[in-house]
Amino acid sequence: MYDLLVTNARIHPMDTGSGPVAASSLAVSGGKVAALGVPDDAPARERLDARGLLLLPGFVDCHTHALYAGDRMAEHVLKMQGASYADIAKAGGGIVSTVKAVRAASEAQLIEETLPRLEALRAEGVTAIEIKSGYGLDLGSELKMLRAIRALPRHIPMDVSATFLGAHALPPGKSHDEYMEEVLYQILPAVAEENLADAVDIFVEHIAFSVDDLKRLAERAAQLGIKLRAHTDQLSNLGGTRLAAEMGALSCDHLEYSDEVDIQFMAAHGSVAVLLPGAFYFLREKQKPPLELLRRHRVPLAVATDLNPGTSPVASLLTAMHMAGILFGLLPEEILMGTTRLAARAMGREDRIGALTPGRDADFCLWDLPAPDIFSYQLGGLAPTARYFKGKRT
Repeated sequence: MYDLLVTNARIHPMDTGSGPVAASSLAVSGGKVAALGVPDDAPARERLDARGLLLLPGFVDCHTHALYAGDRMAEHVLKMQGASYADIAKAGGGIVSTVKAVRAASEAQLIEETLPRLEALRAEGVTAIEIKSGYGLDLGSELKMLRAIRALPRHIPMDVSATFLGAHALPPGKSHDEYMEEVLYQILPAVAEENLADAVDIFVEHIAFSVDDLKRLAERAAQLGIKLRAHTDQLSNLGGTRLAAEMGALSCDHLEYSDEVDIQFMAAHGSVAVLLPGAFYFLREKQKPPLELLRRHRVPLAVATDLNPGTSPVASLLTAMHMAGILFGLLPEEILMGTTRLAARAMGREDRIGALTPGRDADFCLWDLPAPDIFSYQLGGLAPTARYFKGKRT
């Protein structure tokens, strides 16, 4: 007896590719996909006739900074007047301005301000999201952020992965060496002690942290049993991508300035390339990620919103998917794989989410659309007709 049986659906399970399968039914038991292609009259507690609708895994937004307080609209005006991301950061704005707002906010306030952004993503079919800390930059505030991230699934039916991004920017009043010691030997052990993060991350850039910092963080995280991710090659190439890949990073994200050696390291070590067209668009960048090199070396490609208050206030994965095609040249299949199974891989959750195969979570949506290619064609006006999270309609 299945808990749910969906019949008469056009199913794209996304397990090996983006195409449909011959099976038109999907069975759910215990919140997991039980089987595809079972007889329509199989016993089930609940039945749903999809009437020919498209059935896809729930989308996975694998790189966000969605939990924060306040906004940075004033800085956006400065950017429109010609100020660069680096100019604003050096003047004490940027990430540091959000740090002030987050430090002043309670955990409850952070949750309250974040939920509308998650609801906007959920309305578009997102069932899993990664959220980074990195706007606290001290022990108490980073733990507050991560506890708030861990609490979000109690308020919204969504799979939420937490990433510790203490190495995001230097906090006011701290030297580089002083703060790195704090991250490595105070904050990160406390994060591990409470099991508050599924991964660590670091912003490797001339305005942030170095490859030496990346190496130290990766080694410390490995000692504590926490996986690695990295922001690399967004504004320049400091060698962070090749080192992060060599040290086992699940993903390297941004990659606008990556070269062929970087891409070869990613291919050799299995790191996912997470492309973030929202930040590229919002910062009006000119240097695109090296898509042809990534394809040539068969590096898995993911796409995410990079939802954050300063460089990608884009609470729409469908918009990021469209941008990935128009701005970066990704093909419809690459975009769909990059927001399902390969996005799950970037989060270290490929065995649980991102595809509809037996044993994975039954997170899926029904769409009244002719084909998935429409996500790279039409901008706006798209929404699933039904959303299911762990086999329950939401």
